[in-house]
Amino acid sequence: QVQLVESGGGLVQPGGSLRLSCAASGLTLDRYSMAWLRQAPGKGREGISCITSSGGSTFYTDSIKGRFTISRNTANNTVYLQMNSLKPEDTANYYCAARSGRLCLYDGLDYWGKGTLVTVPS
Repeated sequence: QVQLVESGGGLVQPGGSLRLSCAASGLTLDRYSMAWLRQAPGKGREGISCITSSGGSTFYTDSIKGRFTISRNTANNTVYLQMNSLKPEDTANYYCAARSGRLCLYDGLDYWGKGTLVTVPS
């Protein structure tokens, strides 16, 4: 049974940092691209970052480029999202998701975590 469990969310002041973790069980990262998505209050869910199954490529939406970094550790089957220079508009529930295969796409995701809340007050 596949499980994705996010952690690391919380309340952080503007300009601060957080590191989100996504612990995966029941799958191996070298067979799945891994994505982070978020849903802000009153808005739809958006894909913000992805790392390919090879780990060789990473992708970021424009609003987080230069501030967030996705990475993974295949030894402990965990994916991370380092978030720096946080802004109030980064406030959202952050979800980890897995997609079978080598491509980074935000459609056709096979597995989802339950999310972790990040709050950046204005």
